[in-house]
Amino acid sequence: MPDIAIVPAPRELTVDEGQWLSADPAGEAIRDVVENLGATEYRIDVTADGARLTAGSEDALRHAETTYAQLIEAAEPAADGKVAVPAVRIADAPEFAWRGMMLDVARHFMPKEFVLKVIDVLALHRLNTLHFHLTDDQGWRVEIEAYPRLTEVGAWRDETLVGKMRGRDESEWTYDGTRHGGFYTKDDLREIVAYAAERGIDVVPEIDLPGHMQAAITAYPELGNNPDTQLKVRQIWGISDDVLNVNDATVEFVKAVLREVLDIFPSQYIHLGGDECPSVQWKESEAAQKRQAELGLSEAEQLQGWFTAQVQEVLVEGGRRLVGWDEMVETDCPKDAVIMAWRSAQRGEVAVKAGHQTVMAPCESVYFDYYQGDPATEPLAIGNFIPLQKVYDFEVIPPSLSDEEKALIVGTQCQIWTEYMPDEQQVGYMLLPRLSAFAERAWGSPRTSYDEFLTRLRPHLARIERIGINYRPLD
Repeated sequence: MPDIAIVPAPRELTVDEGQWLSADPAGEAIRDVVENLGATEYRIDVTADGARLTAGSEDALRHAETTYAQLIEAAEPAADGKVAVPAVRIADAPEFAWRGMMLDVARHFMPKEFVLKVIDVLALHRLNTLHFHLTDDQGWRVEIEAYPRLTEVGAWRDETLVGKMRGRDESEWTYDGTRHGGFYTKDDLREIVAYAAERGIDVVPEIDLPGHMQAAITAYPELGNNPDTQLKVRQIWGISDDVLNVNDATVEFVKAVLREVLDIFPSQYIHLGGDECPSVQWKESEAAQKRQAELGLSEAEQLQGWFTAQVQEVLVEGGRRLVGWDEMVETDCPKDAVIMAWRSAQRGEVAVKAGHQTVMAPCESVYFDYYQGDPATEPLAIGNFIPLQKVYDFEVIPPSLSDEEKALIVGTQCQIWTEYMPDEQQVGYMLLPRLSAFAERAWGSPRTSYDEFLTRLRPHLARIERIGINYRPLD
């Protein structure tokens, strides 16, 4: 591929060597949506007659404009304030429909203004999905009018564990003594959704359930399996045994929450979590055991699938579709659920073999809370090691799948879990430029040498700087 700093690289790019167009940096190209291209396809033709951008839809035309802007930016100065753009033809379309990033704002709250910058970064990289992890044990971040204590109480924790839990006795744990929290009003969230939509990005909210619900149970103890015990919003990480009970009133609570969520987020997809849900309290609860017997279930773990099916009715009523983490495959989840494979690429294979459309999000390749350099010199991270080159080498589709099974892989997603990311500076450092490498794989860019990718990436970093978001310098 020619040395043109476009990230992610177009799938087809040809250059007419020695031919140049003097172009207006403000953009004098002809732009058209046409019927003879697919909805995701676009073309850029730069000839002696000028520049023309065509696409099969408005979203695809946005991708054409993003690519053309990078082409203009990399051009050489010419006369009259114009630039010399090489004569090129680009024929491009993404390989995957779901090209996403998950942002966890539950462990550490991130201001709305920063979320908007993240959306700008996604648009720069031609990604189209922001998976918004809004609730967890450590904080509830979405305003729900029917249940105001979710944000009055559940959005705030008294303090936060300093350092890691692992390898330390509980008596050695220390806390920062600082109250942490925050939430988004409905108006905030609608602004985020509208801002993303203008850039061709879908915001998929996640209400994680029936586990990872300690913040909600703190606000409303009757939701838990030990309602006489007043919990605190969780101040440590890891998995909490405090999960939702399986009473009818709790099912109705979740349905009411989801109805308000659907009113805020127009996305076709709603993520209901489903990961890391211990059953220990259901095994100890008389009410849960009674429900298990009524349903004829042999194991308490099966209550999760029943609970999910009950609350999913709200999504069906609203014409929406359930997304869940890969544990859902083991809980008799609805067959039309989209599965997000996080525990490994092999879990993605299991999901597609069970007939589910699947988003590949394996922790071994695209978890950006992992270290990207020597832990001795890097900021504290959760562990493991995913350097930039490993992201660039990521294979989205497991090669062992049949063609029919491969067709069920609808896309891929990288994750930012924020246990050890207390602010936007640290999020940017962990996210970028690994997101740039991920975008190449999500788009389906031609796989070249890693050195060639770095050649395009270095000037691309200036674009990230202009958005105003931090990134880790290249080694």
